[in-house]
Amino acid sequence: MPVASVFRAIVRRSALPETCVLAVVSVLVVVGAAGSMPELAVVALAGAAGSTLAGVRLSRLAAGPDAPTLGTPGGRLARRRAARPRRAAALLHAAVVSAGLTAAVLPLVAVGGRSTAAVAGLAGTAALLGGGLFSLPRRAATPARLWWRRLLDGAVAGACLVLTAWLLLPYAGVPTPVRLVAAMATGLLTGTVLALLTGPDRASGITRCRAGAGLTLLALTLLAALPTGTGTGRTALLAVAPLVTGVLLTAAGVRRVVEAAGEPPPTASVVWPRVVVPAVGVVLAIVHQLQSGQLPDHTTVVLALAAVPALVARELLTVAPQTAPAQITPAQTAETGTEVRSRAGAGSGAVVGEPVPVGRAALLRALAARSEAAGGTLLVVDLHLTEVPGVSARDDVAAEAVRRARAVTAADDEVIDLAGSGFAVVTGAGALLAYALGARLLEALDRPYEVSGAVLRSRASVGLAELAHGRPEDVLRQADLARRRAVQLGRDRIEWYDAYLEEQLVRRLDLERELPGAVARGELDLVYQPVIGLADRLPVGTEALLRWRSPVLGTVFPAELLPVAEDLDIVGELGVWVLDRACRQVAEWSVGGRRLWMAVNVTTRELISPDFVPRTAAVLAAHGVTPDQLVIEVAEPRVCTELPTVVARLAGLRSMGIRTALDDFRAEQASLAQLRRLPIDLLKVSPEVTEASRDRPLLDVVVTIADRLGAELVAEGLESAHQVEAACRAGCRYGQGYELARPATAERVEAYFEEFPSTSR
Repeated sequence: MPVASVFRAIVRRSALPETCVLAVVSVLVVVGAAGSMPELAVVALAGAAGSTLAGVRLSRLAAGPDAPTLGTPGGRLARRRAARPRRAAALLHAAVVSAGLTAAVLPLVAVGGRSTAAVAGLAGTAALLGGGLFSLPRRAATPARLWWRRLLDGAVAGACLVLTAWLLLPYAGVPTPVRLVAAMATGLLTGTVLALLTGPDRASGITRCRAGAGLTLLALTLLAALPTGTGTGRTALLAVAPLVTGVLLTAAGVRRVVEAAGEPPPTASVVWPRVVVPAVGVVLAIVHQLQSGQLPDHTTVVLALAAVPALVARELLTVAPQTAPAQITPAQTAETGTEVRSRAGAGSGAVVGEPVPVGRAALLRALAARSEAAGGTLLVVDLHLTEVPGVSARDDVAAEAVRRARAVTAADDEVIDLAGSGFAVVTGAGALLAYALGARLLEALDRPYEVSGAVLRSRASVGLAELAHGRPEDVLRQADLARRRAVQLGRDRIEWYDAYLEEQLVRRLDLERELPGAVARGELDLVYQPVIGLADRLPVGTEALLRWRSPVLGTVFPAELLPVAEDLDIVGELGVWVLDRACRQVAEWSVGGRRLWMAVNVTTRELISPDFVPRTAAVLAAHGVTPDQLVIEVAEPRVCTELPTVVARLAGLRSMGIRTALDDFRAEQASLAQLRRLPIDLLKVSPEVTEASRDRPLLDVVVTIADRLGAELVAEGLESAHQVEAACRAGCRYGQGYELARPATAERVEAYFEEFPSTSR
């Protein structure tokens, strides 16, 4: 008896009839494409086959078993619940029959009435499908924010697919309004189906019903927009696949709703089809249009722009909750015992009851056991969530991260949960394989996490240390130091521990501890490097260079100092001190009638500050320095991030008479395009640009653009006589570097100026 029951269940759920129908439909499409059968006849036969099978399935589901009687406990409520799927099955049964009849009557209707018949069938089928879908049992309500995000995802894909349909559908003889409606319906329905079949609920019966309804309506839309005339060409065959697939998918979805004990839990969305399919469609459509020699019309342009509002709204919805990122960072946790949790994580697919070692003590024991065996590697993984979830959502993300880690690690690797602050992997693999494992972990952890009704993303950082380097406590400390280094370098990366790394991290901590208060303690200093006119080799100005004379750390240079200052948000404080000291110094040098200019480097963050221009004017006035004696330098690689504001600030400085300079110019195509927008007076280039033997055409472009903008070229970093001569030949007016003059204190630079009594700018 049990064997017979199993056999009946297998037969009842067999896909053999669907397979046979699909095979027959495929043969019909091939025959129609070969011209051996009228296209509308193929549509009629294929639609009849698919609708007949789907109708049989749905009619059985609509009949269903007897509902509970009113006399039983909860009978009234149970009766209502049982009636909903059967009522939905009855309405959907009528819908698929209507779709099949619409396809079947088209070959029988006169040519002039086909569009009317197809539109009537489309309207009736749509009404029945809507009623059937509304009658299906409701799932838990989706949070509004997540619902809007999914809607905008579908809108972006739909807009691209509308453009694709407009350009590719062979409806040349169809009036433009009808063609546009068909393209819009085709694109939006395709986008909706794509979103449903790749979303987190794609395995549920309700989602399958909705996707099937969308495909059915798509097929009828294609038929309703067929060109009028005696022949439809192969256009009608485009409707066969969505029609047959749609009615069969609808029936399969209803069966899952009626017969399943419960809906499956949500799973992770499949993102790539929603991105790739619309993009590929647009590319193919544009290539097709170009090959046919057609120019884009107004409708094409409007449809291409239609995706922009949805895309912008989607990005704003994504960025809005990121005002206070939450971070999960590994702790050197004071746990002494071993905790074992049973964790599954929402939608993670993890086995309930699967033991997960938790905590530092468990990790240390695993390290000791592995070290005593054959060595290996420790990987410490940090998770940084880009949004602020609740505690339960954080726990679900941690559980899902552990599950993904187990999926990419070997059977004998140990994955240890660090109690909500990331996890660790102890592996017997050597350096090369351990690094490859870290790369797999980054890839696995980069996928979105759909937990508690929200979609979260994380940026992981991995630190590695070899077990052969010391005691378990030392190995854990080393891996965590490497992990911290990966975080400092921008996350989404892997870092190995080494002794130099530890020295860097310790020094970084010392810098962060000592830098605040350096201004108040009088530890900052300026040195000055003269700028020389290459034609007469006379000094014309200087550049102020910051130095931090720390009694603890020694002399610290800007390359090491400024990144720490930016992280501590004290760049503005340092910039105020540098500008004031530099202006005071150039004022002192101007007492004897010497006319020199002072160049001061500022960061982009300083420059875009709203009060930078008036504050600079106040400093000049306080020291009696004329505006033309000050040059404000900003580094080119940092400008592009805030280009409009930088342009406005530089223009404000120039309107006061202050000269501006662009430092670290890279002479790339993007830099050349950006240079046209920047109001600058001096362009500082490296020796590589000025040496004609390397790239003379590029140098000519730089010189030409500088001339047209009225900017003077300054060659910096000149360390040999050859470089000085090359810069002079290239057209650079000024030079700067060790070959000409080294940076020095104010007293030594003043003594250097005394050698040139007639120095001027």
